[in-house]
Amino acid sequence: MMSSAEIFNDPIITRVIDLLVVDDDDEFRGTIVRRLARRGYHVHEAADAETALQMIQRRQFDVALLDMVMPGMSGIDLTEKIKAAQGDCEVILLTGQATVESAVRAMKLGAFDYLTKPCPLAELEIIVEKAVGRRRLTRENTQLKEVLARSQSSPEMIGNSAAMQEVYRLIERAGPTDKAILIQGESGTGKELVARALHRRSKRAEFPLVVVNCAALAETLLESELFGHEKGSFTGAVATKPGLFEIADGGTLFIDEIGEMPGSLQPKLLRVLEDGSMRRIGSVKERRVDVRILAATNRNMDEEVRSGRFREDLFYRINVMSLTLPPLRERTGDVPPLVRRFLGPDWQIEPEAMAALERYRWPGNIRQLSNTVDRAKILADEHVVRLSDLPREVVQTSGVASPQSTVMEADDDSLAALQRAHVLRTLQRERGNKAKAARALGVSRRSLYRLLERFDIKPTETAALPGAGPR
Repeated sequence: MMSSAEIFNDPIITRVIDLLVVDDDDEFRGTIVRRLARRGYHVHEAADAETALQMIQRRQFDVALLDMVMPGMSGIDLTEKIKAAQGDCEVILLTGQATVESAVRAMKLGAFDYLTKPCPLAELEIIVEKAVGRRRLTRENTQLKEVLARSQSSPEMIGNSAAMQEVYRLIERAGPTDKAILIQGESGTGKELVARALHRRSKRAEFPLVVVNCAALAETLLESELFGHEKGSFTGAVATKPGLFEIADGGTLFIDEIGEMPGSLQPKLLRVLEDGSMRRIGSVKERRVDVRILAATNRNMDEEVRSGRFREDLFYRINVMSLTLPPLRERTGDVPPLVRRFLGPDWQIEPEAMAALERYRWPGNIRQLSNTVDRAKILADEHVVRLSDLPREVVQTSGVASPQSTVMEADDDSLAALQRAHVLRTLQRERGNKAKAARALGVSRRSLYRLLERFDIKPTETAALPGAGPR
């Protein structure tokens, strides 16, 4: 069992940089491999181009150092094949027989640099470091484009209740760690906002936060979203697509509704969590990613594990630390600031309406409150939300009395029936003309629309009364 100190002070593991060194000179190749390995790189080696091509089929490389002249395939031809298979891999060519023609051809193929052997190892290290830097920038640019395409602005967390103060405390403690965190809570409590807050406070904040909802995608689509796919790997795969793990590399992947993840995908997720390795659909090539996992669920995960619907080993991997969000009904005093945020600066709300919102139990939590406020703004007049603008269940359940009006809501069903008949008869008399009917009823057109919604009056019911003439 990990101690709290281990949980909160675990450093971020630096992303592994995979290098490939290809040279038929065993002594020279070995010297380069040992020197670069001491610099912290994950170095792979091959004595010929054919072996290198086999390795490229199995693994993604960041930088390749190639000898220009080798038995069989030349370094130039190998560069062309590497660029075709892994366009983002930076290639550095080494040769003892440098010519202007070969240098120009290498650059046209996209080689990062071209060095003459023998070259000082310190100089080679600098070139490799620059190539790694460009590879990182390319990856970050790809990530940024993908995140911008997917991103939506999200509000800050709001609430000063004691329950939320505990949530803030845990975010401050857990955010800077690199541990997987399971965020639990009812639907609509704001689990994604917590994930964004954790990411902002992490050492990965400059890298992407990528979000995926397991409940929103079919199994095959979810696998493609998470792990990516190769062109032609299935019907409809018209182009190669990186998965969200690759997009989030260096940053955070938020897996919402993880309890909905199909059992067939759980072992693949476990493997990424264990050693950072994954494969795209239709590929045998191993890829390595460094991603922090934040997961969320509204299910009882202990029960899901006991029932066999969720792997126990995966559950322990994603639940290094658990953070539970309180439902809105337990957040005393948080409704008014939430309502004011959802209303915006140009809106007001009458005290009776606010009291009704505070007393309601909100089974759908913050999401339901937000939708209720949006609905009230559509129905309200003069940018003021009144009790009559709120849904009946909110008013009745809250126990707040509604103001009396000839055509406004009333608790008595018989009176409501009389009011519906009065509104309907007025509309029929005015041959469905809502502007005239509103004037006859003494209400605004918006209030009339609100009454039509409340009394569920259909357009087919508002035909003219028999014998009514044109008006």
